[in-house]
Amino acid sequence: MPTALISVYDKTGIVPLAEFLVQQGWTLLATGGTLQALKARALPAIEVSTFTDFPECFDGRVKTLHPKIHGGLLFDRKKKSHTDDTRRLNIEAIDLAVVNLYPFENTIQKPGVGFEEAIEQIDIGGSSMIRSAAKNHASVTILTKPSQYEPFIRAVKEKRWGDVERRQCAIDAFDHTAHYDRAIADWMAQSNTNSSTTLPKSLNLYLIQHQGLRYGENPHQAGAYYQEISADSCGLAKVKQLQGKELSFNNLLDIEACGRLVESFHEPACVIVKHNNPCGVSLGSDIDSAFDRALACDSVSSFGGIVAFNQPVTESLARKMAETFWEVIMAPNFSTEAKEIFESKKQLRLIEIDLPWSSLKNRDIRSVSGGFLVQSMDRHEVLVAKWDVKVQGSGSRPSDRDLYLAQTVVKSVKSNAIVLVQDGQTVGIGAGQMSRVEAVRIACDKAGSRAQGSILGSDAFFPFPDGLELAASKGVRAFIHPGGSLRDPEVIASAQNLGVWLFATGIRHFRH
Repeated sequence: MPTALISVYDKTGIVPLAEFLVQQGWTLLATGGTLQALKARALPAIEVSTFTDFPECFDGRVKTLHPKIHGGLLFDRKKKSHTDDTRRLNIEAIDLAVVNLYPFENTIQKPGVGFEEAIEQIDIGGSSMIRSAAKNHASVTILTKPSQYEPFIRAVKEKRWGDVERRQCAIDAFDHTAHYDRAIADWMAQSNTNSSTTLPKSLNLYLIQHQGLRYGENPHQAGAYYQEISADSCGLAKVKQLQGKELSFNNLLDIEACGRLVESFHEPACVIVKHNNPCGVSLGSDIDSAFDRALACDSVSSFGGIVAFNQPVTESLARKMAETFWEVIMAPNFSTEAKEIFESKKQLRLIEIDLPWSSLKNRDIRSVSGGFLVQSMDRHEVLVAKWDVKVQGSGSRPSDRDLYLAQTVVKSVKSNAIVLVQDGQTVGIGAGQMSRVEAVRIACDKAGSRAQGSILGSDAFFPFPDGLELAASKGVRAFIHPGGSLRDPEVIASAQNLGVWLFATGIRHFRH
């Protein structure tokens, strides 16, 4: 009669699996809460401490760490010396282990969780059983997640559970414990430092393919979307597609850019992104006006873009948007009427998102030949009130709202980046130029007459006065840059001569 050891924290699907095993004539061993769950359904199960003839101790820290458990999982059924040892030591074979672990990652996500509480959620016995069973997968099956139960039951019924299936379960098991151990090590390393931006000495990326893509950036490139397995899921990992064709590689990149920017605003906001750069951003009295103003920044470039809102999409907004082609519309919610309007646009992707978009734990990771570049996310902000006013212009001081908007949007624009803002909306954006003065020229050309009286945000310092002088000739009346150039005195002198405002934030926001 085969024996199964069941010890799970997540009891999803465990009763149907146990019922099947009993029907098949298996003997069940169980621990703690699992034992109680089985007995509540009148399923015959032997308590592990009865099986080992050794009581649980140390508040349950030791339950399954016993030779009768690990010997039963580990002994090689094909070796006579091993089978002789089982008879000599009265060790019985355990043929199936169903084990999942204490929710360590969920625990450390809880606000205010203490160090000792987290330590108690480090599973030792469960991890040990998983590894023992996985090592001996030639003879033992290890199931570590509820999604494996039904395929196991079906395959056993059809008499096709064998070496291949056991090996795949072993691979999944070692993946599971590797991720678990890495999460513990990362948390302990972070707990050992006072800096939230300190990067670990080693970094393990545990990724599962969530979605195969038709191709990558171009049709000749393979592409797929992977998710990091974490209790702290956010951003793309939590989007819900309501309608439309499959999302592409490029769509996902643009959705990420939208999400990172739109989460920055508290009043109604609209962000339009094209080719990973914002081409229109606006704040408004309501979500409808925010869209109108964002679109007005650059209606030509916006065509076929990705649009993000930080508030639900209304019926009136949906009617307006349905008149133009968009690749993706993303928002926290869509009214019933809005969904009905968009239904006729079969190719349009509607995406429900969760805000805030990103997590404080997110890192910016980029692949390079031979490795990865890793950095903390660019979340640092210097409050407008703390900016250094280098030059007071001849006109009134710009509003903090516009100053904040210009500085926030420029963080999301590819370097060299210039953003012109007026009255809560962008009016011109210059992105990705090798020359800063050329980025200024493009932003001013985009703005046209709207440059008059606008505010200019720059992601890095002006290396020469030329960019400031060009923008001022178009009517720009205030400038924001980090400062710190060797030629800062020349830039300041130029601003004084031109009678424009000049603010220095002291922080650079390159986005390469």
